[in-house]
Amino acid sequence: MRTHYDPAEIEPHAFYRLLNSVIVPRPIAWVSTRSADGVDNLAPHSFFTVACVSPPVVQFTSVGRKDSLANVEATREFVVCFTPEALFEEVNATATDFPRGVSEFDAVGLEREASEKVAPPRVAASPAALECELHTTLSFGNSAVVFGRVVHAVVSTDVLENGRPEVRRLEPLSRLGANEWGTHGEIREIARIRHAEWPGHYRRASR
Repeated sequence: MRTHYDPAEIEPHAFYRLLNSVIVPRPIAWVSTRSADGVDNLAPHSFFTVACVSPPVVQFTSVGRKDSLANVEATREFVVCFTPEALFEEVNATATDFPRGVSEFDAVGLEREASEKVAPPRVAASPAALECELHTTLSFGNSAVVFGRVVHAVVSTDVLENGRPEVRRLEPLSRLGANEWGTHGEIREIARIRHAEWPGHYRRASR
């Protein structure tokens, strides 16, 4: 038996809650921006992913007209800071609906770190950050998707292994449904099967 949901017959916020509960886990873009007046903003956005590899482009979605969106439109720059488990409470605190003109860096007590190629600062305690210049925005209903070309990246040396960020050292946070958050938990590894090595059938390996 299955329960069916028709978005045309359900109140939008209720269907939004459903989407949040089934599209999990979601990585978090901790977006740093600077307003035209020079106020630094920091907010988590859990509708976030890679949009293009070459050139490198990332995207996040602003549901409603958030300060992040307004600042990016005004200055055409932003930084995506990585959200580690150690900063769980701080990440959540920056989602508070502070009045416009209040910097989440100051309200939450997060140290800034100067970026290399854009004006918005990085979160000093974040182990990785992507500095971005605005590529374009696309509006859909009550939301806007922000695409940013990555012009610089930094990673803390102590989370690198063989020159690559290692997930156990990064300890990423993710968003789940409702007020639920996730940590990386058990990590499983499996290599893709090349067609030349395909056995002709698939049998699930026993665990």
